[in-house]
Amino acid sequence: MQVRKVAVAVAVAGTVLFPAVPAQARANICQTQPGVAQVSKTQPYEDQMFAPERLAPFATGAGVRVAVIDSGVDAGHPQLRGRVAAGRDFLHGDATGRQDCIGHGTAVASIIAARPAKGAGMRGLAPAATIVPIRVSEQIDTEDAAGSSDRPVSPVKFAQAIDWAVDEGNADVINMSLVMTADDPSVRAAVARAVARGVVVVAAAGNDGKPDDANLRPYPASYPDVIGVGAIGPDGVAGDFSQHGDWVDLTAPGVDVTFAARRSGHTSGRGTSYASPFVAATAALVKQRFPSLTPAQVARRILATADPAPGGRRSDKYGVGVVNPYRALTETLGPDTPPAPAPVVMHTEDPATVALAARRAHAQDMSLLVAAIGAGVVLLVVVVAAAMRRGRRRGWRPPGPELP
Repeated sequence: MQVRKVAVAVAVAGTVLFPAVPAQARANICQTQPGVAQVSKTQPYEDQMFAPERLAPFATGAGVRVAVIDSGVDAGHPQLRGRVAAGRDFLHGDATGRQDCIGHGTAVASIIAARPAKGAGMRGLAPAATIVPIRVSEQIDTEDAAGSSDRPVSPVKFAQAIDWAVDEGNADVINMSLVMTADDPSVRAAVARAVARGVVVVAAAGNDGKPDDANLRPYPASYPDVIGVGAIGPDGVAGDFSQHGDWVDLTAPGVDVTFAARRSGHTSGRGTSYASPFVAATAALVKQRFPSLTPAQVARRILATADPAPGGRRSDKYGVGVVNPYRALTETLGPDTPPAPAPVVMHTEDPATVALAARRAHAQDMSLLVAAIGAGVVLLVVVVAAAMRRGRRRGWRPPGPELP
C-alpha cells in the first residue's frame, strides 16, 4: 500500500499526546523500531462520512471480538491500549500477536477499534470492540503504488489462523486484509467452519484492478458467505487499483485513509486492506445491537442498507454500493425470505367434461330466462285483455260513479 506520513501543524503533538510505548517484558521480534509519528488532528473524511459519534447511542462494539488476521497489532499504541486481547503469532511463535513489525495490522485494527483521544482526529468505527491479533504474514509491499497486499500467504497458516480465531480467539467477526490469488481447500474449509460457528467473515477484494494488472480472482473474498470489500475515495469513486468482479459485495473508504502508525501517531495509505475493516467494524456494531443474527443475516443487513454508488444497484466495481453503518443499525428490514406464493388450485376433472357441464349450466340459465320472459309476456297479455273487456262494457267511457 502506498503509505505516507500525515502532516500536522504542530510537530511536537505526537510526543505530547502519544508518549512512547513503555518497554515490554517480552522479547522484541521486530528488527527495527519505528520513530514517533505525528498526530493528525484533522478529522479524516471517512470519519466525517460515518460520524462514529452518531453510532455510539446504538452500538460501540462492546462485547464483540474482532479477529484481525494480518501482520500482528501494536497493542502499545495509545488509541489501542486496552483494546487488544492476547492473540497468536503463526510466524514467530509470540504467544500474544501484539507486536507488528510493518504496521499493516495495526492500521487495520485502528480503523476498527481505535478509541477517541484528545487532540486526535481519527477514531475507530467500533471503539469498544476487542481486537484479537493473529499474525500470519509480513510480506506486504509498502512501496507498491497499487497498494498490493497480494504477496503469497501460507495457506496452511492462513487456515490455522482462521480456526484459531474461532476456537481459541472466540471471535465474532474476522477481518482478512490479506489476499491469496489461488483457491485453497484448507482455507475454504476453515472459512466455512467459521461461518457455521456464527462468525461474520470480511475480506479485502484485492488491489490489482488497474487495466494493466491481472485482476485475478481473490481469496478468501470469493468464498461463499464472505463479504468482499472494494475501495472508494473521498469522491465516492472506486480506486483505480480496487479489483472488480462478482466477489465485490460492497465498498468502503480505501483511498487516503488515516490510521494508527506503529508505536504512536498516524499515517495514511490506500488499498482495499483499509476498506475491509470499515465493514468488519460495521459487522461488530450490528452484532452488538442484534446479537441473535446469523452471519447471513448480518451480511444481509449490511448489504441491504448500503448507499447507492455510481455502478447502479449492482456492479462488479461497487457491489451493491457503499457501506452505511448508521442505516445498518437503525433501519427496519423486511422478512429474510419473501412470503410463500399462494397455492395453485389443481383441477383434476377432464377438460371436455368441465366444458360440457359449463355449456349445460349456461343452457339451463338461458332456459330459465326465456321461461321467465314468456311468463311475463303471458301475464301482460292477460292484463291487457281484461282491460279491453271492461272498456267495451263501458262503451270506452272513462270509469265514474255507478248509477242506482
